[in-house]
Amino acid sequence: MITAKSLAKKIVTLSDGTIIGRLYNILVDFKTGTLISLLVRPNKRIADFEMQDDLYVIPFEYVKSISDYIVVDKRR
Repeated sequence: MITAKSLAKKIVTLSDGTIIGRLYNILVDFKTGTLISLLVRPNKRIADFEMQDDLYVIPFEYVKSISDYIVVDKRR
């Protein structure tokens, strides 16, 4: 089990090790409890992700793993 508090400010990377930035927030559908997207404060520009209010919006289905880092796969 992973708590929301343990995710705070985790580094988000691509599967190739490129650092995207730090986790800022998570969007959740409160009716279903489904995680929708990660909001990431960017470390550098990566054209493959949508930006909104200076944050990357990364669909949760792109997440490959969560441990010391949150790893996402931009090819999904």
